[in-house]
Amino acid sequence: MRRLVLAGVLAMVASTAAPGAPLPPVRPLAPPAPPIIIAHRGASADRPEHTLAAYALAIEQGADFIEPDLVSTKDHQLVARHENQISETTDVADHPEFASRKTTKTIDGTAMTGWFTEDFTLAELKTLRARERLPQLRTANTAFDGKESIPTLDEIIALAKSASARTRRTIGIYPETKHPSYFRGIELPLEPVLLAALARAGWTQADSPVFIQSFEVGNLKALRPLTKVRLVQLIDSGTSADGQSYDAMLTPAGLKAIAAYANGIGPARDRIIPRDADGVLGKPTAVVADAHAAGLQVHPWTFRPENYFLARPFRSGSDPRARGDAPGEIRLWLEAGVDGVFSDSPAAAMAAMAPVR
Repeated sequence: MRRLVLAGVLAMVASTAAPGAPLPPVRPLAPPAPPIIIAHRGASADRPEHTLAAYALAIEQGADFIEPDLVSTKDHQLVARHENQISETTDVADHPEFASRKTTKTIDGTAMTGWFTEDFTLAELKTLRARERLPQLRTANTAFDGKESIPTLDEIIALAKSASARTRRTIGIYPETKHPSYFRGIELPLEPVLLAALARAGWTQADSPVFIQSFEVGNLKALRPLTKVRLVQLIDSGTSADGQSYDAMLTPAGLKAIAAYANGIGPARDRIIPRDADGVLGKPTAVVADAHAAGLQVHPWTFRPENYFLARPFRSGSDPRARGDAPGEIRLWLEAGVDGVFSDSPAAAMAAMAPVR
């Protein structure tokens, strides 16, 4: 999902595609029962995100899908990182042999300074080790810093398949194509490599345990004629990197247009139940009902267990790092009719769904 900004945490502790051939129709899918649990970057509340350890723990906690954010290496391999800028999530700054590769780039209109996956081969990236992205907030996770490498998409698929065989339940993947227009612009398009990996896995049909998600519109429309796997339009605020209005997407007409190329939407959670600056929740919007009327599933993001992220009624105190009643919060969105949730803690989502699982 979008890059999380944690300004103020320490203070709190101290105190659309180009015109072309018409797209094939999308067959609406019946909502799953019970709702699915999507491990947001793995069990990222308990392990450094986008590591095999985080994905494995997520499966143990009950996740139905594990979510890798996909970016490309210099030699066009797909790896899981929240951003292609890896200063915050790896020990790259501790490697003097890579010091000269620190640079500033503009990604989707935002200037970023650091080290970028597309400037490294996969072999080089494998010499790095993952670290906790939010150490001020998830201090316990720093105990796992340096223990995991950056996983490839193929390694994540292999983990899902082996876990499916071991647990005798289907574990799927829910990859997000990160900055697809940017990577296409530097001749490292994500989609062909992703589709090839899914084909090797035998996951090419509508009932495959796969959702492909994107904040952009153009790449989803381009993917629609190329694959039968389920596609999900992510929805934030403002506009997408390819210039589409997210507000317009959530109108009945916009949702109908999404249903022509996707099977579901992944809206920011506040799009379903808004929250004010004081953390007080409002009344549910019409998004779920309107999306269902268009034949779309709804998988909101992201539910996290720490007080810092929770709505006011579910906080356990004033310490932003302490965990509150995440299951209680998730239940409100389940009552609003969502078909799945992205959670940093699949265990909390499982607890929320205990009556229906």
